[in-house]
Amino acid sequence: MPWLKMLLHVLKIFILFLCCTLLFYFTLLWVNQEYENYHRYEKPKGAAVKVSAAAKDEPAWVQRLLLFYMDGE
Repeated sequence: MPWLKMLLHVLKIFILFLCCTLLFYFTLLWVNQEYENYHRYEKPKGAAVKVSAAAKDEPAWVQRLLLFYMDGE
């Protein structure tokens, strides 16, 4: 009969492992679905300003050159 007790312990461990694996799998599916519905590139709401807007009076390469000289890199 000791083999029957050992078999029950192994079966309990297997069921516990199976439940944890299924919980992990369905959690990954849920997280994946949440991020698929997340729109990263929507237009911003409110008074947002475009960061890469260049000044009208001088070309963009002049600003970048001045920034390069100011940073000293």
